[in-house]
Amino acid sequence: MIRRQFLARSLGAAVASLLTRGAFAQHAGHSMQGMEGMGSMDDMPGMAGMHHAMPSPQTPPQVSLAADDALPAGAPLPELRTLVNSSGEAGMFRATLIAAPRKHTLLAGRPTTFWQYNGAVTNSAEGPVTGPLIDVREGDTVEIRFVNRLPQPSTIHWHGLPVPPDQDGNPSSMVAPGATHVYRFTLPPGSAGTYWYHPHPHMMSAEQVFRGLAGPIIVRAADDPLAGFPERHLFFSDLKLAADGSIPANDMMDWMNGREGQFVLVNGARRPRIAVTEDERWRLWNACSARYLRFSLGAGQRFVQVGTDGGLLEKPREGLTELLLAPGERAEVIVRAGSAPSQAPLTADVYDRRKMAMPAGSLPPDPARVLADVAFQPQPAGEASDAMRAIPATLRTIVPLSAPVARKSVVFSEAMDMAAMHRSGASVHGMPAGMRFMINGASFDPKRVTLTSRRDAVEEWAIENRTDMDHPFHLHGTQFQVVGRERGGVITPEPLLAWRDTVNVQPGETVRIATVQRMTGDRMFHCHILEHEDLGMMGTLKVI
Repeated sequence: MIRRQFLARSLGAAVASLLTRGAFAQHAGHSMQGMEGMGSMDDMPGMAGMHHAMPSPQTPPQVSLAADDALPAGAPLPELRTLVNSSGEAGMFRATLIAAPRKHTLLAGRPTTFWQYNGAVTNSAEGPVTGPLIDVREGDTVEIRFVNRLPQPSTIHWHGLPVPPDQDGNPSSMVAPGATHVYRFTLPPGSAGTYWYHPHPHMMSAEQVFRGLAGPIIVRAADDPLAGFPERHLFFSDLKLAADGSIPANDMMDWMNGREGQFVLVNGARRPRIAVTEDERWRLWNACSARYLRFSLGAGQRFVQVGTDGGLLEKPREGLTELLLAPGERAEVIVRAGSAPSQAPLTADVYDRRKMAMPAGSLPPDPARVLADVAFQPQPAGEASDAMRAIPATLRTIVPLSAPVARKSVVFSEAMDMAAMHRSGASVHGMPAGMRFMINGASFDPKRVTLTSRRDAVEEWAIENRTDMDHPFHLHGTQFQVVGRERGGVITPEPLLAWRDTVNVQPGETVRIATVQRMTGDRMFHCHILEHEDLGMMGTLKVI
């Protein structure tokens, strides 16, 4: 506990840990490690009878969660809905997205109300809860009419895309309930990649995403060297579901660690089946609020990474058996069909992101989780094109950014005031008091500029994690190159030249990135654990 600041200690911490014991036991996937054998407060010196005098913790009422196997599994992987381009003009993509409550029956007889993006789509609107795929090309002008039929103000953030600041759905540009806003931007050359969209209203982003508001974007290049591979799209989201079919509010542990439900859905389905008959190009989106996905097809099944957030790598990474995606990250991989039929589970392997425990320390990592079942059914020899299976040795040219002309420092920190977290009436707007997630020593203030940069100036940013848990860093409006990492005094140059907009930062680690902003205006940067973002781990970059 050298970095995490627990401000209320001794009496306050001990009482807090006992008061929240029942709530934590109800929370799916959370451990009671470190609390066993504590006994009652009457057993503690000087604390007899104290439980009658202490206020109740400010947590939502306890809910009974649906069983981990309550949702059906084993159906074929659903196809994503695709948003229809209503424009007849070359180079113009025009469509409408409506955010509204919509009921889906996941548990028999108990409908669940999601918040969902809908619009004119190529397949049934009764398809996956996942927002429709926006499939566009470099050079396109994109015009999206956003209609907000939610009970809250909202925005659409075009995660990773180089769009003008006033079109990027910043928290300062919220669309009121019942209002409409048109987002318009042009996709420049070199922007081909795998992106996504989601809301970004301050203090409401987490709820709007965990209720279902998120969708994928693909920007295609005219000269894509992998265009011959059949594509498969895997959009991963997290769902916490009550036994009555409702989506419950965040509890205290959700706010502290980021929300993880008992279900990880793939294109809106639990543990679907995937049949691979030839080599495929998979696009992977981690659209979970806080869950890290360490993908694996088992030690015997290798794959090739060919892309990151901002598009293709310069050279493919052959022979991988696992790939970690932090919340918000995306990747492209080539999955081989093999030469003989076989089966493999697509698994999220164990990853210890060091979730907080009460009153101190960390929870153990969650066990491995099967996300989908994959059947490899290769075609007989000679029926698949050899050219289709070939991966070029060079996918594209990535030029390292030039020497930086300025340097910036971003420091993640957190503080937990246990007394405030459990004080009666301390909850504000449904959010817990006493939790502070900070950048450079301060929680987000929409009136404050955290950093200032000059347009077209190459900068080196040092993102330092002074907390005891992992935090994924995300910068709006641009892609960046990771330069290297430092931990425990050891500096490790980054071996992978790639474009990214999200990078994980481990406890005690400093990640250095090279970045440049091409448009003036206000940009956001933040932790992409959405609860931490809502609780203040966000800053404003003013580009002049």
